[in-house]
Amino acid sequence: MADFTIASPRGAELFSYLPAYYESSRVMQAYLNAKGTEMDALYTALNQTLDQFFVRTATWGLDRWEYELGIETDRTKPIEQRRSLVESKLRGAGKFSGRLVKNVAEAYDGGKVDVSFQPAEWGFTIKFVDTIGIPPNLEDLKSVIEEVKPAHLTVKYEFSYLLIRDIEGVMTLDQMEQTPLSKFAGGA
Repeated sequence: MADFTIASPRGAELFSYLPAYYESSRVMQAYLNAKGTEMDALYTALNQTLDQFFVRTATWGLDRWEYELGIETDRTKPIEQRRSLVESKLRGAGKFSGRLVKNVAEAYDGGKVDVSFQPAEWGFTIKFVDTIGIPPNLEDLKSVIEEVKPAHLTVKYEFSYLLIRDIEGVMTLDQMEQTPLSKFAGGA
């Protein structure tokens, strides 16, 4: 007769707590495998539910975050873009300052951002330092910045692009062919 193996990790753990005379009981092994499978599913559901309480791990709960913050849910966007929009909106609460703009923009972009103010022009500039080319979700960032900035200030966006001096002798032809044209200065 073949030995029965307990496939469930929690079932195997439960079985380890039993007295030694149950080791040969196929009935007890099957019983604890079934119980363990249910416990595995319960722990998985609990962990997935806990993930929804944090923006960076939320999946199906992201809709609730967007609803609470007044963000229109767009399921066609990648989940990372949706998360960054929610996170930037959460960071956008409080008194307007350069630090606030920097926090919002960095939450959205995921890279380093510099913010500089031009008081004579009644405006400020957001420069994307780490991101090459135009970030993929710029329109969402623009709408969040419009919500947090005072109405009398204008905002400009500066982007970093790859220049010939940046790639000459550094990138191979294959690497250049794999890089989207939008990352190069003057690219579409």
